[in-house]
Amino acid sequence: MAGAKVIVLYPTPPDVDAFERTYTADHVPMVTAQNFPGIQKFVASKVVGTGDAVQEAAGSASAQKVVAHAVSISSGGKPVFLVSEEETKTF
Repeated sequence: MAGAKVIVLYPTPPDVDAFERTYTADHVPMVTAQNFPGIQKFVASKVVGTGDAVQEAAGSASAQKVVAHAVSISSGGKPVFLVSEEETKTF
């Protein structure tokens, strides 16, 4: 069985800079192996674009084919595409 993953999606805060400062300075240091026994890594992702950005990145015919396939296999409705940056902390 694959390991579990907890995903937290924060809504866009009124003051992005203040949120990022608090998240980085206060919250991230709390995510430790001591506080979460068994944790192996912590990945912080910041969404920097939506489906429009994916379409821009998918300029080649081969990339467009991959995006179209992702849409075609989504049996529960239209998928949501997000573009993010990641920072990983391993324990």
